This record gives sequence, structure tokens and C-alpha cells, in this order.
Amino acid sequence: MNAAEQLSRGLAALNLDLPAAAQAKLLAFAALLEKWNKVYNLTALRGEERIVSHHLLDSLAALPHLGAARRLADIGSGGGLPGIPLAIARSGLSGLPGLQVALVESSQKKSAFQQQAKIELGLDGVSVHCARVESWQPAEKFDAVISRAFSDLAEFVALSGHLLAEGGALLAMKGVHPHEEIARLPAGWRVTAVTPLTVPGVTGARHLVKVERE
Repeated sequence: MNAAEQLSRGLAALNLDLPAAAQAKLLAFAALLEKWNKVYNLTALRGEERIVSHHLLDSLAALPHLGAARRLADIGSGGGLPGIPLAIARSGLSGLPGLQVALVESSQKKSAFQQQAKIELGLDGVSVHCARVESWQPAEKFDAVISRAFSDLAEFVALSGHLLAEGGALLAMKGVHPHEEIARLPAGWRVTAVTPLTVPGVTGARHLVKVERE
């Protein structure tokens, strides 16, 4: 099974009906990630198959949980994950507004890759910010702020909470259910949902934790 077939089957398993153009752009992003990874070590994963399953599909498993959010910040986005796949996918879905995605990454080499991906793939709705999240002060707040393997929940809240618009939510992509992390959340914040995610081709537990202000 080639990467295109793997992606198509994975999207079907996730109940995501993306047009051919969006799927082609996702595959182009995967190829770009693999190419740059050889020099810049953007991710520990190697190989087309694992990039499709553990990066593209894993990122896209969060898509239904964004609701109708229009502005998303991806914190510690590394190789542009999950922000770039989410931006590509949302642009291909009918009935929902496009998604403006801000990629926030303190590593210059990873931000350089993100900028290259934005240019090569024509990602007009994506902006790249090489900065430490705690000191980043955007002009406009976000409907949702997402992280994938960035930090524990308490640190995520402490570093990123200032980015949320009123009524917005922090979305943390986790492995096993983070009971201990939830117990350490600071006052003024609460978990409103912990959703198990099933990612095609990925074994082991995956959860999406939604955190909101009290």
C-alpha cells in the first residue's frame, strides 16, 4: 500500500471526506517533512508510512474537535504538527469556515522548515512565529490553542492560557489518560472533556484533553 492509499483509507476510518486536492497537499507536506528531516532532525520518526500514520492521521484525529473555530494556535509545533495538517484539511471541508493557524515554535531550524512548507504548499492561512510562547503577545486571541507532546497540562495552561479568546479552549493531545496531570491543574481552569482518539496505524492510547477557564 502506497502513501496515497494509506492516507485515503485512514481518512475514511476517521470519517473525514477530503477532496483530492487536500489529500495531495497533505502528501506533499509529508514528503517535504521527510526530506527536511534527513538534515534537520524535525522528528524521530522515519519513513513515509510512519509519517502518514503517526503525523498526518494522528494530527487529523483532532479535527472534529475544533468545532467551528476560526483561529487556532499550535504551540511547540515542531515540524508544523498538528497545525499544518489541520489547516490543509479544514480548507478542504465544505460547510465550515477556513482555519487561520499560527505555528509557535522557539527552534529557528524548525520555524525555517515551517516557513518553507507554507511557501511551497501555498498555505495562506498559516503564519509562522519563532518565539517562546510565554512571551508571545499576538494582536488577536485564539478560539483554540492546541499542543501535541509539548508539556504537561499545568505548564501548557501557564504558558499558553493568555492566548485564549473568551470562551476558547486549550486542546492537549496526549497518550494515556493523564489523570495525574489533570489533578495538578492550577486554580481557575477545569477539564471539560477527555476524548479517546483512535488513529489508523497507531497502536497505544491517544486522548484529546479539553481545558477551559472556570
